[in-house]
Amino acid sequence: MILTGRHLSRRTLLRGVGAAIALPWLDAMRPARAAAVRPLRLSFVYVPNGVIMNEWTPSAAGREFTFPRILKPLEAMRDDVCVLSGLAHRNANSQGDGAGDHARASACFLTGVHPKKTPARNIQNGISVDQIAAASLGGATRFPSLELGCEGSATVGDCDSGYSCAYTNSISWRSPETPMPPETDPRRAFERLFGSEELALDPAARARLAASRKSILDMVQEDARRISASLGPGDRHKLDEYLYAVRDLERRVTQAAPAPSEMPVKPAGVPFYFSEHLKLMYDLQVAAFQGDLTRVATLVVGREGSVRSYPELGIPEQHHPLTHHGGNVESIEKVTRINTFHVEQFAGFLRRLAAIQDGDGRLLDRCLIVYGSAIADGNAHTHENLPVVLAGRGGGLQPGRHLRYAAGTPMTNLYLTLLDRMGVHTETLGDSSGLADV
Repeated sequence: MILTGRHLSRRTLLRGVGAAIALPWLDAMRPARAAAVRPLRLSFVYVPNGVIMNEWTPSAAGREFTFPRILKPLEAMRDDVCVLSGLAHRNANSQGDGAGDHARASACFLTGVHPKKTPARNIQNGISVDQIAAASLGGATRFPSLELGCEGSATVGDCDSGYSCAYTNSISWRSPETPMPPETDPRRAFERLFGSEELALDPAARARLAASRKSILDMVQEDARRISASLGPGDRHKLDEYLYAVRDLERRVTQAAPAPSEMPVKPAGVPFYFSEHLKLMYDLQVAAFQGDLTRVATLVVGREGSVRSYPELGIPEQHHPLTHHGGNVESIEKVTRINTFHVEQFAGFLRRLAAIQDGDGRLLDRCLIVYGSAIADGNAHTHENLPVVLAGRGGGLQPGRHLRYAAGTPMTNLYLTLLDRMGVHTETLGDSSGLADV
């Protein structure tokens, strides 16, 4: 490590007209001889409609487990993931409210609370784990939290058997009455992360940038050159890599492949092909974590009850109806392929985090990432023995295991533990009964 004698503030931004780009962690951001303190990042990824559990659950516990078919894409990252079995969300069950398992699942996933059954504006849920973390840690970053998604829906009206669309649209809740809808357009998410406040708030400013065909990075070139000249060789390399990644992300967001002419056109900034859309949303989160723009993020791969089809997989049928397979072998096979596809995309996200250096370790080593659902069997709408993967090594996590908890262990126990590892201490969350051993 070469130190130049100059100390950069962690909050240093590359500024220009229409742009404000945070820097990745650099050696120059700590005084000489000071110990490096790397921030932890907390992330939650939600997949809808449950999974085919017998193709998900390893047969053996401990370190000598074998990855089943759906989890096979994670096998190369065995030492970075834990498979968790036995966790439950009892408050996603009916409890006398009748149908509506999909709405209850997404509403309950990060809150552990049984949502009020209403299609009107008098929604009532709980505060989600990500927002508890954001309230405590958000002051250290430009954005307290980042909410991303790949499939939006209305936020009002009835979306599931008398449950408000707010419940199916959002897994993040700032208060019991305030959901945090995910941003589903990669372009708007990019401009929020890397644009100036003017660009974020003013549609005319965004239109001018688009018309100029300039990159946001063009706006900060002078600032980037000035700061780069003051850095040591190692830091200059890190900065160049980061700015290249941001430029590449902007290019992909801006030039998202249009839909073939015979297919319905999506909004500008949203790729037609779902695999590219999902990869962009994952990469936006990677960039946000690398630049320390936020330390808390959620990503909704698909909203509960999703009727997305997967032509890229040769599956023209809608996802949700397929999960009500009634034992049909062909439908079960198609759902398994969809589940495996989702895990493949998640594995790519983990690989990209693992490829980025963060001080003396990898960015993935500073993360705690939960991937899963609040529905296990999509055919039966069960909310016990949920499909959950915990990735990363942040807070002293020891991955590389299949952990079996006692049946019915609240999922919120895991969340309390993760908050504790993040340095956020709270007594209860939803239906929690204590800390989980991870």
